[in-house]
Amino acid sequence: MDLGLEGKKAIVCASSRGLGKACAISLAREGVHVVINGRNEETLTTAEAEIVAIGAGGVTAVVADLNSESGRSDLIAACPDADILVNNNDGPPPGIFNNWARDDFQAAIDANFMAPVLLIQALLEGMKERRFGRIVNITSAMVKSPRAPMGLSTSARTGLTALCKGLSAEVAPFNVTINNMLPERFDTDRQKFMVKMAMEFKGLTKEEAIAEINESIAAKRMGIPSEFGDACAFLCSTQAGFISGQNLQLDGGSYAGLI
Repeated sequence: MDLGLEGKKAIVCASSRGLGKACAISLAREGVHVVINGRNEETLTTAEAEIVAIGAGGVTAVVADLNSESGRSDLIAACPDADILVNNNDGPPPGIFNNWARDDFQAAIDANFMAPVLLIQALLEGMKERRFGRIVNITSAMVKSPRAPMGLSTSARTGLTALCKGLSAEVAPFNVTINNMLPERFDTDRQKFMVKMAMEFKGLTKEEAIAEINESIAAKRMGIPSEFGDACAFLCSTQAGFISGQNLQLDGGSYAGLI
């Protein structure tokens, strides 16, 4: 299927690795020029080379910290007329409610609420003027099924979800869509970190920790990053212009709720 994205421009945040990189790769395959970013120049350069090898849309790499005003400014300067914005950022680690201080909550809000909101503000008017815009926020499956240890992450990401739901109706007449992707248990560095934590706190071997995670997933396997990236590309497509304000669960069928 031709997604109608050839020649479009995208900013894909936190895209030197993991799900962000998977989204950048899928968009580049569709002929989109992607602007990627990361804080580690070596990792970013590796990702850039991988996307260049696709030989389709093209790529610009920006070393930038999304949590800083200068980092966001550098990213926007690299593509001020982006047609697509994929918001993504590292989430805070799991923890214990009584151990979290004000600074912990503020850091989560800055990274997982304010950073994406400020990027949306910077790019939205241009999208409306051009009558084409696709905004995808990568949040978390736990936005819909919160668990106490992930409270820092879910509190900030749920706020972003609520704000964007209201905004999505306001911008819909301009062919601008805003959707959220809710991943859980994809085979990325995040899950490697969770495996390591299970090994340390539960005394499991690596194989046992991976098996325990897989058993918790309805599909009995972790998600493949390319599956996530391709779903993102479709949400950004011309065909997806009537899909907005939605939360797409990507969890191998694990979510137990109806909506």
